[in-house]
Amino acid sequence: MGSFIIRRSFTGILIIFVAIFLNFMLIQLAPGDPISILSGQDSPSPEMEEALREKYGLNDSVGVQFLTYLRTLAGGDLGESILSGRPVSEMIGERIGPTLMLTLTTAILALLIGTLLGIYCARRPGSKLDNFLSGLSYLFDSMPSFWLGMMFILLFASWLGIFPTSGMVDLRANHSGIAYYIDVLHHMFLPATTLTLLSIPYFFRITRSSVIQVMSEDFVTTLRATGMSEGRIFNKYVLKNSILPTITVFGITIAYMITGVAIIEIVFSWPGMGSFMLNAISRRDYPLLMGIYLVLSISVAVTMIVVDVLYAFIDPRIRYSK
Repeated sequence: MGSFIIRRSFTGILIIFVAIFLNFMLIQLAPGDPISILSGQDSPSPEMEEALREKYGLNDSVGVQFLTYLRTLAGGDLGESILSGRPVSEMIGERIGPTLMLTLTTAILALLIGTLLGIYCARRPGSKLDNFLSGLSYLFDSMPSFWLGMMFILLFASWLGIFPTSGMVDLRANHSGIAYYIDVLHHMFLPATTLTLLSIPYFFRITRSSVIQVMSEDFVTTLRATGMSEGRIFNKYVLKNSILPTITVFGITIAYMITGVAIIEIVFSWPGMGSFMLNAISRRDYPLLMGIYLVLSISVAVTMIVVDVLYAFIDPRIRYSK
């Protein structure tokens, strides 16, 4: 198990280094630069633009800029935002918490609901509930996230007035203590519900198909022939073998949500990493963008390593075959 974790960790570190290089090159190849935004659109001074480019090292070659970035990164410093002048690590620290809170809550809820429904329907294939939920899963899977989010805002916020339309807290209320956390949950309900409903179909379908496949294996037929009860067969043998793909989907879902909730965060004005990243892209803030991409790359790599280790812990065959 130790050697397996070391191999997976080495792979994760390699992926992070590749991501650093690709992110840096993509940003350099993108049109525009932060200096044109910083100097203003109306009659910018060429002298000031040149001085700003020299200050931030944008006149250096791409290779020199990359080596400078690596040296700064090796010292544990993500640099400073060109447009705001604030440390990138400080700005990211303010935003990553809301994103993690939203994504982890959504992923766990989708895992529990989708897996339980998938197991229930897999043990009753062809039933009315199975057919209904299977059709419903395809409906939500094909539904645009921004459309569903706006429909929830229209129904529950504008028409019924039950939930707020945007933000993470009510700034006018100035809550503290338990009232503050209740306010956060109140604001998080609609974006979390939107993401959960869109994520449940993945867990439902993969669990359902996996359970059905395992239950049709020859060893299950043999166990039934011995007179073992269906409940014991399922709990001891079927569930353990069929839950492995669900764990993989859970890791992929978390990795996707951390990097892909920008649309939902924009729809609900949730102060997380997604909307923050899009704002940095539009303003061409190179140090901030590279810091965001680095944090996202590390989060994806760490998530996949944890999933692989958990996978190998449940199924010991994995650690010897890979």
